[in-house]
Amino acid sequence: MKEEVFDALIIGSGASGGAVAYTLCKAGYKVAVLEKGRLIRREEFSKDEIAYCRRDIVTPNLFEEYHVIEERVDGKWEATPSYESGWSFWNGNIVGGSSNFMSGMFHRMHPGDFRLRSKYGPIEGANVVDWPISYNELEPYYAKAETLVGISGRFQVHPFEPPRSTLDFPQPPTKENAVVKLLDKSCKALGITPLVTPRGVLSRDKGHRNACYYSNFCGSYGCSSGAKSSARESLLIPALATGNLTLMSNTHVKQLHSDSKSHVSHAVAVDTLTGKERTIRARLFVVAAQAHESARLLLNSANRFHPNGLANSSGEVGKNLIFSGGGSGQGELHEDALKEISFDELMQTGYFVNRSILDWYFIDDWWEGKFKGGSVEFMFEHQNIISRAVKSRYGKERLLWGDALADKLMERFTKQKSIRFEIFNDWLPNDNCFVTLDPTHKDRYGMPVGRLRIEGHPQDVKVGNYIAKKCEKVLEKMGAKNIYSSVSAAPPQNLIAGGCRFGNDPKTSVLDKYCRTHDIDNLYVADASFMPTGGSVAYTWTIYANALRVADHIVEVLKKGGEA
Repeated sequence: MKEEVFDALIIGSGASGGAVAYTLCKAGYKVAVLEKGRLIRREEFSKDEIAYCRRDIVTPNLFEEYHVIEERVDGKWEATPSYESGWSFWNGNIVGGSSNFMSGMFHRMHPGDFRLRSKYGPIEGANVVDWPISYNELEPYYAKAETLVGISGRFQVHPFEPPRSTLDFPQPPTKENAVVKLLDKSCKALGITPLVTPRGVLSRDKGHRNACYYSNFCGSYGCSSGAKSSARESLLIPALATGNLTLMSNTHVKQLHSDSKSHVSHAVAVDTLTGKERTIRARLFVVAAQAHESARLLLNSANRFHPNGLANSSGEVGKNLIFSGGGSGQGELHEDALKEISFDELMQTGYFVNRSILDWYFIDDWWEGKFKGGSVEFMFEHQNIISRAVKSRYGKERLLWGDALADKLMERFTKQKSIRFEIFNDWLPNDNCFVTLDPTHKDRYGMPVGRLRIEGHPQDVKVGNYIAKKCEKVLEKMGAKNIYSSVSAAPPQNLIAGGCRFGNDPKTSVLDKYCRTHDIDNLYVADASFMPTGGSVAYTWTIYANALRVADHIVEVLKKGGEA
């Protein structure tokens, strides 16, 4: 029987892999999507806190697959396997990837984000460069993604809202808790403009997907109505309907094999259930495995043509890894001090806060100076019951038991509600944030694991602290108690980009402007690896948009017979 050769083989089924698969399948090409994780159907998702937040139901066991993390301790670099620290950099290894578990706060990057080097000049200790494309080149794909995956919201004119080619979002905002009345009034009293948060959650039915049912447990959980705009729901299911997609779950790619200096011939994959290896051939290959893992795969695919790893003639594969700078804060709204709204309205479950602040996206402060700022999202404290109860087990620095604990829990769950803010600002790329291969540790498949050196730039913390102080004043104006904030140089594990930055110069970048590798004609990297800087918003909408842009280019390449 003749072995099938696919038009395109895509490694990873998350936001980027799903977008490329959708576009190519709709264009009539035969596509294989290889996903290490299993397929979880919509009806299988639950709100089981222990399963999703305490156990490895959607991520690998850290004793079988892990990373080695390097951090600076007392001036020296110390490396610790993540099975010892418990610090997991896996973000949803199932069909659809981590897009199944996102909170869905979607923002476009600002035109200024594409020109940070030109706008602010060099920053000592940071490897900031301009993008090889402009906002205007990506805008049509932001608009396409908005309609395709389904984004709810309400556009408001604002100095730092990027220009749009469409008047408004395709769906109205999701339902909002009455706390927005208090939040909006408090912001406006401080001269701040609160904006309705664009959200990758349907407020109305869309095709095979049902609208949000306001479960009260959204972020960190899969959606059992199809409302969340995951790659699985919005892209892979329609791609499968074309008959052109072959979805291979439980399939882990160990290596990409190149039979010449400029051509990949096949992937070597292992069945994660049986351990059996096979080769899968295609005309064209797209890596979309998440930034740190995409770089790891390229490095693990070194051969005589590419001794330092595929597409790594520049030595830049794995370099300039970026996360998201910022931090968070919180305050408590108590029944006895609540203003503007009733306590019953505040305690209504399921509805979103749905408010963002962009007032400090670019900062021009007479005292602090001019610098790139960030965005803020407001939300309630995550409603995980076990987690909230555990946080209440102490009183005056002593462990509570019996009636004292019961009283504390009753107070926590029935007399107050915590509102929090999350700050997103640029993680400046630098020489001490990268991924390479660990020389001694290997995973269950015999592959060297990724060794991540992580260090943020001091400017990241400065910006985060500047914005946190502003946000604390908003909570104070709302009448919140026990207000605190935390800004750290430690990265969030769920927002990872860079490692294969795109650019026009093959000596300083891994990918060209269409995310094709400079070195290998039929190899693309479509996930967040391409980003030289990350902007000051969550990455998902930009990942969707760029992957759709890359996919359109790949269609044109395939039309020409696969030639550049």
